Amino acid sequence: MENCVEVKDHAALYRAKLTDPDTAILAVTSGSAVAIGQAACQPPALLQALAARAERREIDRVRLFYYHAERPMADTVLRYKLMGRLLPNSMFLQAAERDLIAHGEHDGRKVVHFIPNSFSDAVRLFTETISVDTTIVTVSPMDEQGYFTFGTNNDYTSSVARQARHLIVEVNPNMPRVFGHSMLHVDEVDAIVENDAPLPELPQRPISELDRVIATHVAALVPEQACLQIGVGGLPQAVCEQLRDRNDLGIHSEVFTPALADLVRRGVVTGRHKAINREAAVFTFALGDRKTYEFMDNNPKLESYPVDYVNDPAVIARNDNVVSVNSTIEMDLTGACNSEHVNGHQFTGAGGQLDFVRGAYASRGGKSIIAFASTTRGGTISKIVPRLSGPVTTPRNETHYVATEFGTVNLKGLSSSARAEALIGLAHPDYRPWLAECAQHMHLI
Repeated sequence: MENCVEVKDHAALYRAKLTDPDTAILAVTSGSAVAIGQAACQPPALLQALAARAERREIDRVRLFYYHAERPMADTVLRYKLMGRLLPNSMFLQAAERDLIAHGEHDGRKVVHFIPNSFSDAVRLFTETISVDTTIVTVSPMDEQGYFTFGTNNDYTSSVARQARHLIVEVNPNMPRVFGHSMLHVDEVDAIVENDAPLPELPQRPISELDRVIATHVAALVPEQACLQIGVGGLPQAVCEQLRDRNDLGIHSEVFTPALADLVRRGVVTGRHKAINREAAVFTFALGDRKTYEFMDNNPKLESYPVDYVNDPAVIARNDNVVSVNSTIEMDLTGACNSEHVNGHQFTGAGGQLDFVRGAYASRGGKSIIAFASTTRGGTISKIVPRLSGPVTTPRNETHYVATEFGTVNLKGLSSSARAEALIGLAHPDYRPWLAECAQHMHLI
């Protein structure tokens, strides 16, 4: 009987806090700061209501703090005509921000503000530096005990949700219920809206033959019982396909993807040999397709934790044989990586690359791998360059293994001359003479 009373109380509290998006978003006032969940947990109904208020000029100079904008943001609050009334402060740029930046530059306006960071610092930034008035986020439906979950996105969202003065959740039955440290009680919520819109899905880029060649080199570095961190895109997908013959792999990854879900389904991933979170595939956010989200729902094999845990290099290193696979925009002849700048402009963000580069190398038997095609734009640009054209995302001292279609090299312990020669060997043959000449002028060889 007591349990029945508790359920009724939770349901009553839910109904008392349930409202419509237009009413809920009245909590946002001019000059305030709003934190928005990233990627799949961006709440479309609340974002539309916020954009509508800005369009009606009811609010002005509202700062938006977030990572990784998907369509729910791009189609609402990240429209150019709303800039000034809404001020994007992005920690990881996507296509929506790049379009805004280009439009603003044409008009002589600064419309997007980028915050340099490593993803592992996100929780601390919101705790110590960025003061937030309102947080808006999509959550999974409430259970009988009064708990929602953060579903696809634990990352910084679970922390900033509890730090804001106002927390508004958009309950969506399509959001998977996820285990780990992912629960949020109805007591902690100020307002609730409901929506059943499909979650944003990650477009699956076709795997190219070049991806498969590079993936073969990368997969050769992954032993049985390794603990994986791998990202999104054709190359990571190709690597995962090459790992289907492995046994007892583990997952401790920033992002959970369809390719990783496939390895769990096949029984390739068991997590039996992990030192922490044994037998659980650990991640801090997920981005995939509907099939992936359905696989995640109430799946005890998966656990989600905040990003300051998942991306902490010291935590990563507690598992043995961690293999981290990341990519880069360009690498110089010393091994330094620029993974965020293109043509003098901020193109994306550092994300958790350096977190996992450090954590994997500190793991006993671990390997950090930076894998990329040697050229881009149809072979007209070499991605191995004499000097970087943008900021250093991963310093040369941190780079471990490098893989291109021409093979792999372990840079650790190599002199600057040996590094340059090894990297020239991984470059496309068309660019090797030029790189060798540059290396001589730079006194590297």
